[in-house]
Amino acid sequence: MTKSHLGVTAILVISAVLFTSGVVKKLSSATSDNNRQVIAVIPKGTASMWWEVVHKGAAQAARELGYDIIWTGPEQESDREKQIQAVEDVMAKHVVGIVLGPNDFQALVRPVEKVKEAGIPCVIIDSAVGGSEDNYASFAATDNHAGGAAAARRIGAVLNGRGNVIITKFIQNSASTDARAAGFIETLGDEFPNMVIVDQQFTLGTPEDCRQKTADMLLRNRDKVDGLFAVNHPSSVGAFKALDGLGLTGRVKMVGFDSDKVLVEGIEAGKVEALIVQNPFEIGYQGVQLVVKAINGQSVAKRVPIPSMIADRDSIERLKREHPTALGL
Repeated sequence: MTKSHLGVTAILVISAVLFTSGVVKKLSSATSDNNRQVIAVIPKGTASMWWEVVHKGAAQAARELGYDIIWTGPEQESDREKQIQAVEDVMAKHVVGIVLGPNDFQALVRPVEKVKEAGIPCVIIDSAVGGSEDNYASFAATDNHAGGAAAARRIGAVLNGRGNVIITKFIQNSASTDARAAGFIETLGDEFPNMVIVDQQFTLGTPEDCRQKTADMLLRNRDKVDGLFAVNHPSSVGAFKALDGLGLTGRVKMVGFDSDKVLVEGIEAGKVEALIVQNPFEIGYQGVQLVVKAINGQSVAKRVPIPSMIADRDSIERLKREHPTALGL
């Protein structure tokens, strides 16, 4: 073998060793390059502005407590298989804790059970998961049923207890948004007997599909719709765009859930009646705080409620000053 061949062989061997060691570190190390332990935070979806604010809260808590985080998950909240794969991937990396926002109440039951079996502390955020509560340390989220009830009372009040309403829903089996719709429907039926839900539609979860489904409902029920409830960020943005595109903003009273710059502008222009606003930063922050306590063997509350707020023309300026991240600003 010539000297040049020996040189090439040596380079290939060294490269293979370096590559292999890098992969092993990536798959099996429980510490970051700073020798800090690593927590995985897995959102419902990574493409949403709302979840990016959750990310900021989680990162802030990790910095304060001396941990690093892996932020990983499906791009779209409808991708259950990708979220399940994300859970399995971070378990292979031997993270010391997992914070999970399940995008399907049933599909994530077995992955959460596997996390429990592996001895990794897990905290559920934002949206519930089925199975035994013993499978996770804590659940930090908005009281979604109460938020839906608050939306029903707002629409009922502004319509003086009479009128027809439609609901723009999210993806079926998303526990948080299903609970909001249930709270809305039950409260409207119990407290406003002269109001009727004339249409409701599940969507694919993207703002564009939510816009299209809302427009379809409005056109099917032409001139009969007085109020609209949308259950989360993409459905609220899509529903607002449908109303705006059909020239119905203001006439059809809209109450949405979550916020966005375009929705804040809608409130200020009198085109959106109100928004039930969560605190995504606090949800991410508390998720990491709670999982670190569980990692360290400290007791934590099984349920940690994160208060929501009502954004309307009376409160919007104060919320812009005090909770800009909750408004998506």
